Amino acid sequence: MNPVVVAIPPFSWRRRVTDHFMTGVALLTVVLVLLPLGAIFAYLIYKGAGSINWAFLTQTPKPVGEPGGGMANAIAGSVVILGIASFMGVPLGIGAGIYLSEFGRNRVGDFVRFVCDVLNGVPSIVIGIVAYGLVVLRQGHFSALAGGVALAIMMVPTIARTTEQMLLLVPQALREAAYGLGIPRWRTTLSITLRTATSGIITGVMLAFARVAGETAPLLFTAFGNQFWNWKSDQPTAALSLQIFAYAISPFDEWHKQAWAGALVLIILIVSAVGAVRFAVRRGTLAGA
Repeated sequence: MNPVVVAIPPFSWRRRVTDHFMTGVALLTVVLVLLPLGAIFAYLIYKGAGSINWAFLTQTPKPVGEPGGGMANAIAGSVVILGIASFMGVPLGIGAGIYLSEFGRNRVGDFVRFVCDVLNGVPSIVIGIVAYGLVVLRQGHFSALAGGVALAIMMVPTIARTTEQMLLLVPQALREAAYGLGIPRWRTTLSITLRTATSGIITGVMLAFARVAGETAPLLFTAFGNQFWNWKSDQPTAALSLQIFAYAISPFDEWHKQAWAGALVLIILIVSAVGAVRFAVRRGTLAGA
């Protein structure tokens, strides 16, 4: 019996042109997405690189009228506030995402999703006012803790919804295989489902971190700012975004230059943090591979 030979039609010129056109459109969209980020980096380097020196990274701000000084206390304050926000927001967000994915197919889950979606759209200044009422008024003064609470509130919905979507992408067959081996549901969720989705969850955490790292409005009502060093969580604390805002609206050219330098440092810190975590995940450090 002779084998059946199926003739494959050659590529027509129309299909080739369409393929090249769509490839070009896809590349163009990639360039358009990267162009604003490249423009921001280039302009910040142009305006701020000249003001970054050792004094800028190690000294506190000088009094008005005195040249020099730096934003070392603001850099340290940003690290403290973001650390507090991550300490509170990341576990809450991941926990909420696990609940929504594994146990949230009910009215409570729908309500939590609705709250997360609404909270994602609430202006940051409103969240700052809420944190002011919840923490600052009770403490009687501004503090890094209040700033961390405000930023944590902003991080939770993004992390929760991202974690839910990443966990839903894990094949159901993995869960059923674990159940078949007698592994309880809670351990299946923590050891198999969550671990499989680690890379995507970390990406969501980094997106939330990058979103709140440059926020200024909520910190105006909570951390307030400080011209000196402060390592206490219950005291007013400087932050890069606050210092940039204060310097940018000042009438002094020297402060304007330092504001551009602070903006460049802030972007570098965010990109470095996101890049370091992505590198660690890809190398399997956090995934345990």
